[in-house]
Parts: sequence; C-alpha cells; structure tokens
Amino acid sequence: MDPLISPGNDWALWAVLLAAGAFGLWAERTRWGAKLSGAVIAIGVAFVLSNLRVIPSSAPAYDVVWSFLVPLAIPLLLFTADLKRILREAGPTLLAFAAGAVGTVLGTWLAFQVVPLGDEGWKLAGIFCATYVGGSLNYMATAEALELRSGDVLAAGVAADNLAMALYFLVLFALPSMTWLRRRFVERVPEGTGELAPAATGEPVGARSLATALAIAAAMCAAGYGVADLVGVPASGILFVTAFTVTLATLFPARLGSVAGAHEAGVVLMQVFFAVIGASASIGLVIRHGSMLFVFAIAILTVHLLVILVAGRLLRLDLAEVLIASNANMGGPTSAAAMAVARRWDTLVIPAILCGTLGYATATFLGVAVGHWLR
Repeated sequence: MDPLISPGNDWALWAVLLAAGAFGLWAERTRWGAKLSGAVIAIGVAFVLSNLRVIPSSAPAYDVVWSFLVPLAIPLLLFTADLKRILREAGPTLLAFAAGAVGTVLGTWLAFQVVPLGDEGWKLAGIFCATYVGGSLNYMATAEALELRSGDVLAAGVAADNLAMALYFLVLFALPSMTWLRRRFVERVPEGTGELAPAATGEPVGARSLATALAIAAAMCAAGYGVADLVGVPASGILFVTAFTVTLATLFPARLGSVAGAHEAGVVLMQVFFAVIGASASIGLVIRHGSMLFVFAIAILTVHLLVILVAGRLLRLDLAEVLIASNANMGGPTSAAAMAVARRWDTLVIPAILCGTLGYATATFLGVAVGHWLR
C-alpha cells in the first residue's frame, strides 16, 4: 500500500519531520516527556507515522537530512569544545572520564566477540563505542563516517541504546545510596543546596547571531568535506569537520563560544535527524535486530561500569566524580550536568559539562578507529 504522503511530496514531508522534532522538544518539558527525551519522542512519532503508512520509509528529503543537515549540526554543537579549558578545569572527573572511555572500548571489544551482529557488525560496534564515550551526538556522526545509513538498523540501534541507557541511568542514580559502595571511595565532594547561581546568558539569540552561527558551521563543512575530497577520502568528511571546529573552538574559545544560537540550531537539526531515523524504520526489522543490539549495549555498559568503578577506587576518586564521569560518557554534558544538579553535587556541574563536551569532540574519532580495528 502506498503511503498517504508520497516520497516526492517534499513540502509535506518537511512539515512532518519538523513537526515531529518540535513536538519532541515540547514534550520534553512535560513530566512524561522528560523521562523519554525529545529525541526518543521524535523517533517514536515518525516511526508510528511511517508504519501506519502516513509517510514513506524512504524519500529524497531523508537523503538531504543525511547529506546536509547532519553535517551542519555537528559544528553547531561543538562551538564550546575548547580542549585547553576542558583539560585544565575538569580535574579528577576527567581522570574518571578517561577510565570510562577505556572501559567502553574494552566492553565494545568483548561484546563484539560474543554477540553476532552480521556483516556490518564492525560499523555498529564503532557507533556504539562512540555513543558510550561521548553521548548520542556521536551516534549519528560515527554512522555517517562509517557509511552506515540503513534506517532500519540505525533505528533498531537507537531503540536498543535508549532502553539500555534508561536502565543504566537508573543504576547510576541508585549507586550513591549504597552505603557499602560509598565506603570504598574517598569523600570530598560536598552536597550543596541544589540551587545554582544564574549563568551569564551572553548575547541573546537573534537573527544576526543565528546567521553567524550557521555561516561558521557551513564554512566548517565546506572546509572539512573539501579537504576530504582533496585527499581522496570523501567518507571521512565529518571527521575533518569535527577536527576543524574543535581546533577553532580551542584557538578562539571566547569568540566562538559566545556565538548565540549555535546550540539551539544544532538541537533543532538533530531533532529532524531523529525524526528521519524513526521514519526510515519498519517494525519487523526493529524487532528482529533490536533485541540483539540491546544485549550488545548492555554488555558494553556492564564492562564500562566495572572498569570505571575499579579505576575510581584505585585513583582515590570520589564516587560522585566517577558516576558523573560515567554519565558524561554515556549521555553527554546535558545529562551529566542534570545528574549533578539532581544529586546536589554543585561543584561537579562544570566538570560534568566539560567532560561531556570533551566526549562530543573526541568520541567520533575513537568510534571510527575502533570500528576499523574490529573490521
């Protein structure tokens, strides 16, 4: 049966994709939506519409998202990736974050040995490794770099990842309440009031700042993909884009980090991408592939947690620092900072953001390297 909206009806498809992304961001502010996240909701909406045959599972509009909007979102979300500041201020949390990255790589290797993932398993391994070093931003960046564009497989991976992550976050929040575990770590992180001082907002988001952010991001894409074509590795364009943006953010942190609207624009583009992931999937393939990927994800997370806890004990780190670092590995700066606030670890909010940003900046490279190593 043909879908209600045909693959060639570009305007109608763009309306649906943007509406799904916007609904996800709106729902994220509700009590039920906050438990799922805007990304999951956008995927779910488009997934339902696709499987009810309202929208197609493949269309030229989806290719535009992969080829243009996804690469544009990467630099927009990396404007604050100042590596010098991250290395200088993150302190002990950075040590735990590095140990967590090692645990993720080790977990990926072990899971790859025991969980069969098919011919493209090495690509999935690289993607999951990147996701569990730096958060969900690196999921789609690594998928693009490794040229894994199967909507069904990617949607199944996202579904498995989100379920595994939801369970893992519950574990992270529960661990500080375990007295026997807390006794095995030093205690130096004080509990605050849970109320943070208001941060400087900087320049408000306006037409000029938004246009500047988009222009810089487009220039990074032009440079990155241009160099990739020049050296004969066009598939690695996203890696060059990431490298150039991080370099610029490190050399000119105040100037680039103060460009208002970059993060907001990147989030919107990411929401459209997640809607495309949902629209490209079919129920049958998600059911067939998702369960195995869920086992794969759980195996990685289990090894990661064991490694980061042992390393934290040996390095005499506070359990709070270890758990915030693990959250930064898995969810990125937003979820790590949210956990620090929720647990009233006020002094760890900035390290959480900095470590999460470091993951954003580096995990794609690590995931691509691990994928090719396992190939």
